[in-house]
Amino acid sequence: MAELAGNKPTHLTGRVVVASAMAVASPLLSLAAFLVWAGLPAEWEPDRTVSPQTAVTFTFPAVGAFLIYHRPRLNMAWLMCAGGLAAAVSDLSSGLMFRLAADGEPLLAGWMRVPAQLGWAVCGLALTMVLPLYSPDGRLPSRRWRPALWLGCVAITAATVRYLLRVPPPTSVSGLPAVIPNPLRVPALAPYMDVLTIVSWAGIYTAMALAALSMAVRMRRADPVGRRQIGWPLLAFAGYIFFLVLGAIWPVFMWPAIAWAAAIPFAVAFSVMRYRLYGIDTVISRAIVAAGVVVVVSLVYFGAGTLSSLVVSGYHQVAGVAAALFAGAFFQPLRRALQRAVDRLLYGAVGDPGVLAERLTQAVRGADPARALTSVVSVLRDGLAVEGVAVEVADGEPRYVESGRVGTGPREVPLVWHGARVGRLLVGPPGPRRFPAAHNERVLATLTPYAADVAHAVRMAADLQRSRERILTAREEERRRLRRDLHDGLGQTLSAMAMTINMARLSLKNSPEAADELLRELHAGMSAVTGDIRELVYGLRPPALDDLGLARAVRDLAGQSSPGTEIEVEVEGDLADLPAAVEVAVYRIVQEALTNIRRHAEASRGRIVLQREEPMLRVLIADDGKGLPASHRAGVGLGSMRERAAELGGICVVTGEPGAGTRVEVMLPLLTTGMSVPS
Repeated sequence: MAELAGNKPTHLTGRVVVASAMAVASPLLSLAAFLVWAGLPAEWEPDRTVSPQTAVTFTFPAVGAFLIYHRPRLNMAWLMCAGGLAAAVSDLSSGLMFRLAADGEPLLAGWMRVPAQLGWAVCGLALTMVLPLYSPDGRLPSRRWRPALWLGCVAITAATVRYLLRVPPPTSVSGLPAVIPNPLRVPALAPYMDVLTIVSWAGIYTAMALAALSMAVRMRRADPVGRRQIGWPLLAFAGYIFFLVLGAIWPVFMWPAIAWAAAIPFAVAFSVMRYRLYGIDTVISRAIVAAGVVVVVSLVYFGAGTLSSLVVSGYHQVAGVAAALFAGAFFQPLRRALQRAVDRLLYGAVGDPGVLAERLTQAVRGADPARALTSVVSVLRDGLAVEGVAVEVADGEPRYVESGRVGTGPREVPLVWHGARVGRLLVGPPGPRRFPAAHNERVLATLTPYAADVAHAVRMAADLQRSRERILTAREEERRRLRRDLHDGLGQTLSAMAMTINMARLSLKNSPEAADELLRELHAGMSAVTGDIRELVYGLRPPALDDLGLARAVRDLAGQSSPGTEIEVEVEGDLADLPAAVEVAVYRIVQEALTNIRRHAEASRGRIVLQREEPMLRVLIADDGKGLPASHRAGVGLGSMRERAAELGGICVVTGEPGAGTRVEVMLPLLTTGMSVPS
């Protein structure tokens, strides 16, 4: 037997066999009961042949056998099997009682009351009282809940005794062709049966409510994982009790009670095996919101329809349209209000993501990016009710901000700003709060864009600081170069020229020829000094911009291209009053682009377009050369063009397919105030 069972222990295999036999026998007995009911004469058919007990026979034993296979020591699984089998015995016995009575066997039919009532008692006690008290771990919440169990046992016993000892009602009350006798009847107890009925059913409903309450108390004291686990059976039992009570008052609600009873074992099994997969709060939240919307919109619709029909009587179409429009106007605001109310009910003060977003907005509004990032982390941790939240910003300063402890395996949520990933959000394990799962998704969906905005601001602030540092470094390097050129180059040359002048003065009277030679050397030195000064000035600002203007200076650069390349220059708009920094940037970018065309493009034609459209200056340099290779990497020249555009708040985009030429497109903003080259 052990080998056939996959090397399972013999006692375990025996338990599985017994549970499987109960799971098979229960629905078979219930199907037999259906056949018995179907074969009854019309006059012997009772008012109701299907009840929640009928649904129990199909689902509880099957799910119980499944749980016994995976958790052999789980006593709740045996309760489910036993309760389902007892329900099947009760249904079949009830059907046989009516069948025997219809066939003229009243005495035997009367004895069928006993298994029918005992099966009902075992089913009710096991599944509606004991099972919820012991869910989901198979133990009572505490000894203080034993009175609830005793109350259920006493109430079920009292109801069973009342049924077994009562005097059968006459045909005028039962509506049957004949009275089904009760062999155990005690006529002396007849005056007390009504009181016993009220007391026993009051005790049954109280015990059921206490059993569901025990799960609510257990969930309130549990950790987040335990709350998610208990939430599933609590929802199932609470829904069943709710519809069962309504069904006792209005019979139409008995069908939802039957469906809910069939779903209870699946909720219990889910709480035992797979409760970590899905959040019970999602089910509760959506169910309450949907039910509330349906009820309120229906009331609004019928109320508006009734009112409009009274005001404009005889115009039913107008009343219907008015009611539909009025109800439709309420739908979306009502759904949002119900969702906020449910979130507050389930999650407390941090239940409304909109409130968290408002808190975050207020915190971010009055702080710099670094402090705003700290506020984001704190609000997210509070809203998600987790042990820690951290934000990691790509190339930002600070790069990492953490509140609490995210642990070793945090959940990672990307922070995306306008399609670009600017960092990531790290969410730690849940803290002590009800139902964290679905609420966390709503909080993340609401607050993640705010976190991405702040991360982008931190990144931009870091980029701005690095840009300032680069500008400062470049300025100091330029000053060092000027000092070196002036001191080591121009300064030494001027000192040598001064010595030459002194030597010429000394030799002017005694040796005019030598003095003349010294003066010729001095003249040559002066020409060299003039060239050096011109180079220094050219390094600061190209003289062509002052001499010719930007448009003619660009045309002059185009005329210096290779003889085999024809460059066409187009100018649109007035370029006379451009800021000095923009002129220098455009000139240098065009100069670098033409250098690339001359050295690498192998182009026959090129085109330069300078287009001024307030508040932007657009520059286009295109050629028909070989384009950029597939494995192209930007070099120093292309990098310098992008940096010059970025320094002025513009962009420089270089594109080109192999064999299709290269395009350099530059967009530079034109500010109303003057701009100058950094000194």
